[in-house]
Amino acid sequence: METFFALVAIGGAVALASSLRILREYERAVVFRLGRVRPVRGPGLIFLVPFGVERMQRVGLRIVAMDVPPQDVITRDNVSVKVNAVLYFRVSDPRRAVLEVEDYLYATSQLAQTTLRSVIGQAELDELLGERKKFNEILRQIIDEGTDVWGIHVTAVEVKDVDLPQEMKRMIARQAEAERDRRAKVINAEGEYQAAGRLRDAARILSSEPASLQLRFLQTASEIAAEHNSTTLFPLPLDLAPLWGVARAVGGAGPATEEAAKGAMERPLEGAIEGDEASRPWLEAGKAEPSALEPALEKAEASAPEPALEKAKASAPEPALEKAELPEKGGAND
Repeated sequence: METFFALVAIGGAVALASSLRILREYERAVVFRLGRVRPVRGPGLIFLVPFGVERMQRVGLRIVAMDVPPQDVITRDNVSVKVNAVLYFRVSDPRRAVLEVEDYLYATSQLAQTTLRSVIGQAELDELLGERKKFNEILRQIIDEGTDVWGIHVTAVEVKDVDLPQEMKRMIARQAEAERDRRAKVINAEGEYQAAGRLRDAARILSSEPASLQLRFLQTASEIAAEHNSTTLFPLPLDLAPLWGVARAVGGAGPATEEAAKGAMERPLEGAIEGDEASRPWLEAGKAEPSALEPALEKAEASAPEPALEKAKASAPEPALEKAELPEKGGAND
């Protein structure tokens, strides 16, 4: 009899030890009594009916970070990319997480992969690269709606990496380089525009005081001399530019034509005797034909006063007069 009571005491202790469970703060127990679900228990110490009458399944309530494998996706603009993401979720209802789905971790992973392919396939590449937060929120909403019946709450979805083909990377690099060149040209043009405005204002100020231009030239000359430069610059009035062009045209290589001789005589004489009535014969001589040039010059010398004669000869280059006589001398030789 004593042995019987001893065995019963030992069996009761073993059954009591096997019926006690300790659950952590982030764990819950879904209890089944003879196959039927009972209210969720935990956390802390819970008691289960021994000998297999009650069984439990632990469910964690902490947030799970799940890596979504890379998915091959073709975007809406027909670009093949590889996209992977990370999914953050937690169990909000342990009872439904056990009863509604066999393995809520595997089911959530598969739903995240299919949703990722579907959403990225409806987007263009530029939108995917520039508006990643927008697609993260769309993915989170769709996956959360799909897992809500399983007692799963999706807290966040983040697209980690978008892997592009090498050809597409080179094209994007060229596009970015062209965009930077365009911006540089626009900035340079804007700077030129502003500089032109400042130069216009400076020219207006300098034109109001003629002496200021000379002072500016002296300042520039002093800056050049400060650098131990052997080159010395002298200003040339812009009014002499037409005479310089005439001298180059008349003194160039090749035979002088009738038009070149006439123009070479007409332009210097007009500049020299413009507004001088006493020297007008020289102007008429410059407009004469090459064949009648020598009589016209003799007439001008006979009729013009001495000051006008000296002024006209000093203003007309000697090469111009020599080339103006070339057609007539050639005709005489012929």
